[in-house]
Amino acid sequence: MKITVYGAEVQCASCVGAPSSTETYEWLQSALGRKYPEHRFEFEYIDFETVDDEIAEAIKQDEWFYPLVLLDGEVVDEGVVQLRKVYAAIEQK
Repeated sequence: MKITVYGAEVQCASCVGAPSSTETYEWLQSALGRKYPEHRFEFEYIDFETVDDEIAEAIKQDEWFYPLVLLDGEVVDEGVVQLRKVYAAIEQK
């Protein structure tokens, strides 16, 4: 399974006080490794300000909040990421 986190160095205005995008990325790696030691996850962090793809453009157009977490290309959660949503998406796969 591939976990992709889109984020940026600067936090979004509505996410002040929440973990940064890179902190969320690192936290997910650690939490998922502990919860699912039998799974092999591929993790990817993308700074949406430096790429030009459909998802990055949607974030730039305020269609999504960041950090934005995808599981195998499908959006799982955005903004202040909640582990229960990520766990539920993994368990549905």
